[in-house]
Amino acid sequence: MEEDLDHIGISDLIPASMLAAFAYCPRLCYLQFVQGEFLDSAELADGRFQHRWIDAEQDAVPEDFVPFHARSVSLSVPQAGVCCRIDLLEGDGQVVTPVEYKRGEAPRAPAGLYEPHLMQLAAQCLALRENDFSCEEGMVYFIRSKERVPVKFDAALIDRAKSLLTELRSTVERGEIPPPLRANARCDRCSLAGVCLPDEVNLLREMEAEKAEEGKPEEEKIRMLLACRDDQVPVYVVGQGKTVRKRGERLEVWSYEEGKVSEARIREISKVCLYGGAEITTPAMVELMQRNVPVLHFSHGGWFLGICQGMSHKNVLLRIKQFSWAGDEERSLSIARKIVSGKIENSRIRLRRYDPDVPEQILESLAAFAKDAENAPSRQSLLGIEGAAAAYFSRFGSMLKVGDKNVFFEGRNKRPPRDPVNSVLSYLYGILAKELFSTVLAAGFDPYLGFYHQPRYGRPALALDMMEEFRPVIADATAFMLFNKKELGDKDFIKTGIGISLTPEAKKKVVAGYEQKMHEEIVHPVFGYRISYRRVLEVQARLLSRVLSGELKEYPPFIIR
Repeated sequence: MEEDLDHIGISDLIPASMLAAFAYCPRLCYLQFVQGEFLDSAELADGRFQHRWIDAEQDAVPEDFVPFHARSVSLSVPQAGVCCRIDLLEGDGQVVTPVEYKRGEAPRAPAGLYEPHLMQLAAQCLALRENDFSCEEGMVYFIRSKERVPVKFDAALIDRAKSLLTELRSTVERGEIPPPLRANARCDRCSLAGVCLPDEVNLLREMEAEKAEEGKPEEEKIRMLLACRDDQVPVYVVGQGKTVRKRGERLEVWSYEEGKVSEARIREISKVCLYGGAEITTPAMVELMQRNVPVLHFSHGGWFLGICQGMSHKNVLLRIKQFSWAGDEERSLSIARKIVSGKIENSRIRLRRYDPDVPEQILESLAAFAKDAENAPSRQSLLGIEGAAAAYFSRFGSMLKVGDKNVFFEGRNKRPPRDPVNSVLSYLYGILAKELFSTVLAAGFDPYLGFYHQPRYGRPALALDMMEEFRPVIADATAFMLFNKKELGDKDFIKTGIGISLTPEAKKKVVAGYEQKMHEEIVHPVFGYRISYRRVLEVQARLLSRVLSGELKEYPPFIIR
């Protein structure tokens, strides 16, 4: 079982489970132990379920050494430098035997067990011996096959455990994440494959090396190690008089006037978005915080008011690097260049695809601006290049196929938007910014410190940075879909003073269209596997963290084909 890491200093005691993870994959251990990344796979969730009766209570080891069985025994031993929680400790006199429970079937390995199993037991042996117990043998019990596999604690096994402990400490002290495994079957069912991105990082590093040598990288098949889309979806609750309640494993939405209006299983929810005075009960909020599901609060008009979530991400080292990069003008600019170049290139591709009458001169100028952005000498010049590339919006109306004379586009305007199209664009940009706010927060970043957008009170600068390359791909594309399919018309908008706003029903249509886009699966332009747009956002955030850690030299923006 995984020990509680919350009160253990990285430089102090190493949990036995982390030694086992290091034996399995040094990179996995680093992600969990140093960066605090823990995600459930189906196997991990099932394993925790199988352990439920073991973890129900902790037993103390009796002082008088008579035959005993103690469950979930915790030990900390500074001399050996390890801590552990033993699933079951069997004793007879002064001799004890640690028993580790595993969910699956006993492996048919040459040594009877795989090295991670052996290392976890060996660490427990070290802890027991330092506590003056005689421990010569351990045991692993496999729940599915109901087999007990004995392990002799000989000198070779203990020496191997001590050697790995020394290597693990050295890795942690260096502060450098170990390289990903290459084409290794261990990655196939790893719960952190979507965080680690082994094949993706290896490919991008090879591309960087080939680019430096002006060569062409060899074609390499990238495995789809993460699910093509996240089946957890946001829950939107709109309007005064709505209350979110918890009932068992479900969240229910109740209305003062209509009673229960909808429900969703908690394990299928990625976040809860409350608009316009919608409420949530304390039991529901506590359950969501425990599961690290954020609750976002918005005004009636869609302004983001705040977020409520459980404990923040533990990867403080990533945030230290983020602040260091943001304070370095040249390194910060290197990321900003890629972001703006990606945005301009996606705008150009969108015009080329959906505007058959676009002048070739505009396409050529956008291509030139994208290249200029990659070589911009300063942030001010980059802002100028981005402004010049707004020529994209001069052709925006040409991609609208609407028959309603009141729905038109005559250039980008905002605060307030003065036509229906700009009203929808502003609303979609707001939704996308909050999506990326949650995404970068979940990846361990501080959403308020960016590399292109400058820090300002209340501005989620990093979320806005990450949004730039996705404005044409997600938000603009959703707006075109809603108008061109005539899902939005003149009746969906209200003229208020000098501006135009959406009706409550129109907002629901926009949110539905946005969610449809986020669930759409595409072929990734670099990695070649099918992936949803929501999953793409997560991958981009993880790749940015790899740039800050030094694994990748350049941030690779997402550019559609």
